[in-house]
Amino acid sequence: MELVLGFDFGIKRIGIAMGNTLTGQAQPLAVVNAIDNAARFKQIGDLIAAWAPARLVVGEPRHPDGTEHDMTLRCRRFANQLHGRFNLPVTLVDERYSSAVIHAKRGQIIDDQAASIILQQYFDDHANNN
Repeated sequence: MELVLGFDFGIKRIGIAMGNTLTGQAQPLAVVNAIDNAARFKQIGDLIAAWAPARLVVGEPRHPDGTEHDMTLRCRRFANQLHGRFNLPVTLVDERYSSAVIHAKRGQIIDDQAASIILQQYFDDHANNN
């Protein structure tokens, strides 16, 4: 069994979810709402130290037709930074519709729920490979 953390990267907030390969179920964990990279990675580092995941999963946004946009590159950079800072394997997952399936009220922070959907997609996509 491996513990896995999933990330929904955003400019203002980063949603984080957790789950494990035994149950294959993701659940919201936290929202990092920090003003700069040092503070963001400090909070993420604290969560990684507390949960000791074997792998990290990052949502990779794309346009509905699959083409890349500016956030695609930012998320890849974030994934590379996670790998470089924490020396853990990082998997990118297509997150095109993760926020669309969440029914949120205006102003409600759903980043951790979006991260949970991204991580659940990873588990669902890899269920036959474990």
